[in-house]
Amino acid sequence: MRIWVNGGLRDADDARVSVLDHGLTVGDGVFETVRVAQGRPFALTRHLDRLTRSARGLGLSDPDPDEVRHAAEAVIAANPMALGRLRITFTGGLSPLGSDRGDAGPSLVVALGETSRRPDSTAVITVPWTRNERSAVAGLKTTSYAENVVALARAHEQGASEALFPNTVGQLCEGTGSNVFVVLDGRIHTPPLTSGCLAGITRALAVEWTGAQETELPLDILGSAEEVFLTSTLRDIQAVHRVDGRELAGAPGPVTAKAMRIFDERAGDDLDP
Repeated sequence: MRIWVNGGLRDADDARVSVLDHGLTVGDGVFETVRVAQGRPFALTRHLDRLTRSARGLGLSDPDPDEVRHAAEAVIAANPMALGRLRITFTGGLSPLGSDRGDAGPSLVVALGETSRRPDSTAVITVPWTRNERSAVAGLKTTSYAENVVALARAHEQGASEALFPNTVGQLCEGTGSNVFVVLDGRIHTPPLTSGCLAGITRALAVEWTGAQETELPLDILGSAEEVFLTSTLRDIQAVHRVDGRELAGAPGPVTAKAMRIFDERAGDDLDP
């Protein structure tokens, strides 16, 4: 494996950043995950735009989009594979111990790992922990993922692939690495960004291409929704066949199946929508 680290490609064994990098010591960093199929990244421009928005939200300098794009192209060319997960990580760089950021400049790491297509449907659970919609980093894709690690481990213990969070006022928010949609009376709804959820790239495309409505939803809507599905970079649109102990027979249902078809067609027509 060849990985881009701060200006050039390195073999995996030699790809290093300092143990004092602020992304490691305090989670002071942002990242993007991009799907790469047959050497072609999907929606890279949208991902780079969000990387910049997240960096600005943390007070980091703007990543150079030309540098990041060049690094991504170099890593993709150096690691041919049928389907991959491209990870772009941008951190506060070498810094003192503690929360103060140093002045050495940011770190940029770009890596590509092989993955496989997700199943058409999956199981999810809800967790008692909340997303703070008023947090200073609400809606930013930061490297501080400890809450997600804990929740996802709980999901795996219960035979599920994702855990769904409420926010602090009991509204449905998001998954550890996905956005959530529900079908009510034949119409598709998803929590608004004001719920504290991440502005997912796939979420935005699904809303645009399917006409889904942004709606404030109570967490317990998952107990009565006709259909439920997830969106993310690697899931695209994925139906949910179980929420906690509730089985959703026949998943993907007709509305979700249509949304999946629309997404596959539109994404196939335009790799950088």
